[in-house]
Amino acid sequence: MSEHIITLTTDFGYSSGYVGAMKGVILAIAPRARLVDITHSIPAFNVTEAAFVLRQAIPQFPAGTTHLVVVDPGVGSKQQPVAVSWNGYHLVGPDNGLFALLTGSNQPGAMVVLDRPSTYRADPPSATFHGRDIFAPAAALLATGQPLQSLGSPIGQLLAVPQQLPIVDHQGIHGHIVHIDRFGNCITNIPRSLLVKHFASPKVTCNVGDTNIRDLSRTYSDVPRNEPLLLFSSSDRLEVAVNQGSAAQQLGIKRRMPVSIRRVPQRD
Repeated sequence: MSEHIITLTTDFGYSSGYVGAMKGVILAIAPRARLVDITHSIPAFNVTEAAFVLRQAIPQFPAGTTHLVVVDPGVGSKQQPVAVSWNGYHLVGPDNGLFALLTGSNQPGAMVVLDRPSTYRADPPSATFHGRDIFAPAAALLATGQPLQSLGSPIGQLLAVPQQLPIVDHQGIHGHIVHIDRFGNCITNIPRSLLVKHFASPKVTCNVGDTNIRDLSRTYSDVPRNEPLLLFSSSDRLEVAVNQGSAAQQLGIKRRMPVSIRRVPQRD
């Protein structure tokens, strides 16, 4: 059997042994699986940021990859453990709204609730570690070629959570910060397509916190060192950055902080 890729994304952090335990379970079932860490630094319980990160990463993987995602697992609550077939990939994790945010209007091809104890690492599974006892075995079984439908009972839809989209009004476009990377670059939920649609010129002004930034830049080096700028990130979302500095630290920007984009008034 050829090598199967399984990615892991969690909010566990890199210093805990939880990720290692999940990998051990996977390799015990599927020793030829290739394990790839996307990130374990998702802020605790932040399904919105996890969905943003995964939207950028998942399309870069080959079809057939299984993505194991354990963020805000809510172990012991009523949310269900699920496995999903979507866009040529498998998604495995808790049904807490993250997969609905990730898939959007492009509905999954098949969905099952992982309700078959014969597939679990232990029966009953741990009340506090479904990642090890339910999700890791499911991902590993998919890697060995076991059909998705064999892992559980079909379900009709995923749990949806409210998604805050940018708002457009007569004053401009209003969004918020959805992700801050390790360099302190602050990425918004405002896509390039929305800005192009409503603004014919790059002559705009951005307000975020106590900072006002004029006009769009193409690269970080378009402004002097330690100066703030506005540009499109590699995900084609509007980004607030500081050349060779941390926008989050220098400008006091936090996740979910409002961002407003307005046209620069034309002078006569």
